[in-house]
Amino acid sequence: MTEEITNIFGIRAIIEAIESGSTISKVYLQKALRGDLYYELNKLIKEKSIATSIVPVEKLDRLSKNSNHQGAVAQISPIDFYDLEKLIEETLEGGKTPLFLLLDQLSDVRNFGAIIRTAECTGVNGIIIQKNGSAPVNAETIKTSAGAAFKIPICKVDHIKDALFLLQAEDIKTVAATEKTEDSIYDINLNQPIAIIMGSEHKGVNPSILKMVDYKAKLPLLGGIASLNVSVACGAFLYETVRQRISS
Repeated sequence: MTEEITNIFGIRAIIEAIESGSTISKVYLQKALRGDLYYELNKLIKEKSIATSIVPVEKLDRLSKNSNHQGAVAQISPIDFYDLEKLIEETLEGGKTPLFLLLDQLSDVRNFGAIIRTAECTGVNGIIIQKNGSAPVNAETIKTSAGAAFKIPICKVDHIKDALFLLQAEDIKTVAATEKTEDSIYDINLNQPIAIIMGSEHKGVNPSILKMVDYKAKLPLLGGIASLNVSVACGAFLYETVRQRISS
């Protein structure tokens, strides 16, 4: 892995970076961009399932520090992403009880960084995110994670459902954090191969994902506020897992 975080700009430069195999975290494109080079870039983006965002030119000016960006800026990921199937296999062969964390379209980079930090501290074997709609691994993520993003495997999948299928095929139980249940996290057996799913800041875990999981669980809320910050809730779930495992 490399700790260097790089933005590249210009359509041709981004095309060459993708074709050379660089790990592109996200491509920012100007609204109403047209032309042959743009269509070539857009084709590559779709083929490689690279996350994109359509933004105003002012955003591109900031990202490129007002250089000639030609309507496109790409962020080269500061980390190399892991292959999920290989990571699951290596984890199962490692002999310890697996613990994975899936983030269903979490979008805030600071929440992402805080979760990465907690996940590393609690022995999570790998974090799984979706290619599109997820917070990028950028400078803010790295800073908030206190460098933990370089120490824990992070996998990208086309859809969280893809990861669930792979995990459940290996008899790794899945538990979603959601308020749409009567079951408490304290009543779930976490001392078994487990993958915890945390949802987005505003919508929680997708209903289609909730239909697939083995367990749904919530945290007790004793005050007047109806929900916790997702990174705080994630920490509570992960440390309950640690508590159960060290006390067994």
